[in-house]
Amino acid sequence: MILTTMCYLKRQHQTLMLHRTKKANDINSGKWIGVGGKFEAGESAEECMKREIYEETGFIAHDLKLHGFVMFPQLYHGEDEGMFVYTCDDFSGQMHECDEGVLQWIDDEAIASLPMWEGDYHFFDWIKDGRFHSAKIFYQDDHVVEYQDCAY
Repeated sequence: MILTTMCYLKRQHQTLMLHRTKKANDINSGKWIGVGGKFEAGESAEECMKREIYEETGFIAHDLKLHGFVMFPQLYHGEDEGMFVYTCDDFSGQMHECDEGVLQWIDDEAIASLPMWEGDYHFFDWIKDGRFHSAKIFYQDDHVVEYQDCAY
């Protein structure tokens, strides 16, 4: 299983989104996603998330909020992927260009119209309800065929 993190940076009713347009052979090509990536050896989820935020955006995350964990069976080239989903509204620094795509602040009410992974729309409900979610999202041909969610 591959472990990953993903974060939506928030400010003044906007969310920082990454339009994946630059990386070759990208499973996320053309989609809008939060920032994040794979764990490196020995990292905790929080360490991975803070490193990925800095590498992809230039921002230094001071405080993260964990909203849930989601399992994607066989998503990543046939391997299971487990992903921790965060938000961050306490950060500093200057945004820089990302080598994986274009970073853009999107008005929160416009997010639902962006082309994203179908399952990612659920994460914004998680953020609003303030509960911790444990979920499984199974995709076939880039479409959700099963969604299970337990909230605590």
